[in-house]
Amino acid sequence: MKNSKAHTRTLYRHGLPMRITHWANALCLFFLLLSGLQIFNAHPHLYWGSVSDFDSPWLSMGAHRTEAGEMVGHTRLFGWELNTTGVLGLSSDANGDPQVRGFPSWLTIPSGRWLAMGRNWHFFFAWLLVINASLFFVWAVASGHLKKLIPTREDWRSFGSSVISHIKLQHPAGEEATRYNILQKLAYLITIFGLGALIVITGLCMSPRMDTVMGGVLEVLGGRQSARSIHFLIACSFVLFVFVHLFEVVVTGPLNNLRSMITGNFRYQTDTPDKHEKESHHDG
Repeated sequence: MKNSKAHTRTLYRHGLPMRITHWANALCLFFLLLSGLQIFNAHPHLYWGSVSDFDSPWLSMGAHRTEAGEMVGHTRLFGWELNTTGVLGLSSDANGDPQVRGFPSWLTIPSGRWLAMGRNWHFFFAWLLVINASLFFVWAVASGHLKKLIPTREDWRSFGSSVISHIKLQHPAGEEATRYNILQKLAYLITIFGLGALIVITGLCMSPRMDTVMGGVLEVLGGRQSARSIHFLIACSFVLFVFVHLFEVVVTGPLNNLRSMITGNFRYQTDTPDKHEKESHHDG
């Protein structure tokens, strides 16, 4: 009779360079987002084109006074107005007093109205992110990790079934869980090399000092205000990616996933016994 007892194996899944750049990215994205919202608050309106068309922003946050004299925070999106009092447009400061601002103080760095400092934080962590991403790319190519992110024919054949499985919250188990599936590969490639590159480019396009270098790119994007809007939308995409990423971490085993990104060791169950207590298939 076949022994069906489950055996626990430990795979050294994430090498040290992978873990360092992962946590550095998380730190940079946190400060970039909150300092970016501070910068956005200086003019909480977004437009398409080369100049600010104050009469027709596609996104606008602010506050207005009702006929009864009450201040109400609003967010206008493509002409639709939502009451967002207390969060967007109108929120309370540290003293509890109502304050007209796009995003609330607890979501910005610094918390007060300090545009110059917000820019300093944003630019510092932006360049730190670029350096960190460059180091990750060099390591990923040299170690062969990048090849693991490129979808194979077999991956593409499993695309439909992978989508259905994720919708049903049926995730790979056992040894299959140690490999990237097609959705993970596409998400990482698009986010890192697509959105990551575009958010840097749009960020540079917003600086008038870069016109001589980025003039052609700025024209393709449709103007400085379009670049600002695209920059904002990509930042929202990063937030969405982080939420989906954290959700997947939780539903597939938070302790095991967190351990693998801190120590590198990932545990999984298999029906096949192994003489070795620990495997050593790692990225570097």
